[in-house]
Amino acid sequence: MITTRRMLAPLALALGLILAQLGSPLAPPGIALAQEQGQVPGDALGSTSDAEIWREIRRGQQGTVSIPDQQAGVMIQSEGESWRAIRNGPLSVWGGWALLGIVALLALFFALRGRIRIEHGRSGRTITRFGFVERFTHWLTAACFVVLALTGLNLLYGRYALPPLIGAEAFATLTLWGKYAHNYLAFGFMLGLVLMLVLWIAHNFPNRHDFVWLAKGGGMFKRGVHPPAKKFNAGQKIIFWLVILGGISVSLSGIMLLFPFRLSMFGETFAWVNWLFGTGYPSQLAPLQEMQLAQLWHAIMGLFLTVVIIAHIYIGTVGMEGAFDAMGSGRVDENWAREHHDLWVRDLQRKGVLTGGDD
Repeated sequence: MITTRRMLAPLALALGLILAQLGSPLAPPGIALAQEQGQVPGDALGSTSDAEIWREIRRGQQGTVSIPDQQAGVMIQSEGESWRAIRNGPLSVWGGWALLGIVALLALFFALRGRIRIEHGRSGRTITRFGFVERFTHWLTAACFVVLALTGLNLLYGRYALPPLIGAEAFATLTLWGKYAHNYLAFGFMLGLVLMLVLWIAHNFPNRHDFVWLAKGGGMFKRGVHPPAKKFNAGQKIIFWLVILGGISVSLSGIMLLFPFRLSMFGETFAWVNWLFGTGYPSQLAPLQEMQLAQLWHAIMGLFLTVVIIAHIYIGTVGMEGAFDAMGSGRVDENWAREHHDLWVRDLQRKGVLTGGDD
């Protein structure tokens, strides 16, 4: 008998707890009343469903947690919703239009202007324009950037276009390996930027001839117009600085993404901008906000550089006769050099190296 009571006692206790949770008439009236009013017995701190408390939680108010990751104290991170809306909305839409727009604009320009020819024809004499180290730097940077651009575009647009064409499994595999390529080739791109800056910065400072070149549109819109230019004309200088400055910016945001929560660049940048221009950008940013801004900025700068490089590829290949030779063999036709970089040719004449052997 005693054994039976001992066996039934835990069951009775469990049944009582269940009935209490269900608000049964058999449950103590105080507990049932407290539950109906949205409270927890004991009047503990936070037992009341307070609109102000939830409003602060919705705003990202951080509580305390006992685990090492203190970010877990944020129950709701509302900026994540804004980040997703911007990434999948304006960023993707306007980025897509920018890519289509530059392709359409170049196609229209080619239809109206055609390929820019060497007006006096090829002379048969060549001038060394770029040596091995310069060409290696160019192709290292270019090859890495093409892979980075394609894999980055896949992350932004691939899930909409590729799965119907190649299937979900193939898309997943492609994206995974693309992510690896994106992460590791980023360092090759950064190395290329450093080499470009060292090799060519001396030739890319503005001079008075650049204003003439810009005023005449570089001679690209009218045959027979060849504004003066040194080794790099104004258009090439613009491309150079866009690539260097844009490349540094996309690299810094990329480093933040490669090593998450290690760096906080945007808060410090906003503080500096506020001090310089008197603006009111938020400078106290949570680590997760820093990551969200880094991802958005990385995508923006990646799309911008892709648009710039598409135009650069056009003029260096199908857009202009003889231009590809500069980075292909490193040697350009003398007539091409005289038409597009006459001041550079004069410098070579003064130095007595108008034509020369391999570097």
